[in-house]
Amino acid sequence: MALSQANRLRHWRDFQTVYQKGNRLSSRCLSLRSLQNQPSAADSSSPRAWAFNNKHESNTRIGISISQKVSKKAVIRNRIKRQLQAIMRQFLPRISPGWDIVIVVRPSAKECDYARFLRELKQLLVEAEVLNGH
Repeated sequence: MALSQANRLRHWRDFQTVYQKGNRLSSRCLSLRSLQNQPSAADSSSPRAWAFNNKHESNTRIGISISQKVSKKAVIRNRIKRQLQAIMRQFLPRISPGWDIVIVVRPSAKECDYARFLRELKQLLVEAEVLNGH
């Protein structure tokens, strides 16, 4: 089961904002970029944009980026993406609200198993100070 739509980072522009302005942490298999989302002054000009931002600014949104450098086979890339989504569903209640998070899968992730992803992702989230209580 995938993340709920409110918790997905889907638009190219949102990914670019996190890449450009977010903090970057890396481990052997994963790279994590995190940015506390804030409503921009430019977006608040129209009432529709203001309502959208107010509704979504408190949600933590997560995006997963996995390129063909990891594996040419879509089956392997999709398996890794499903594993990471399952892990993030576990962590979502413990993540402080209002974060945009992009998980970039590195080519060495092909050899990693679920337990390693869990361990590395938890470590990265703690280092980024995204998890509540850490």
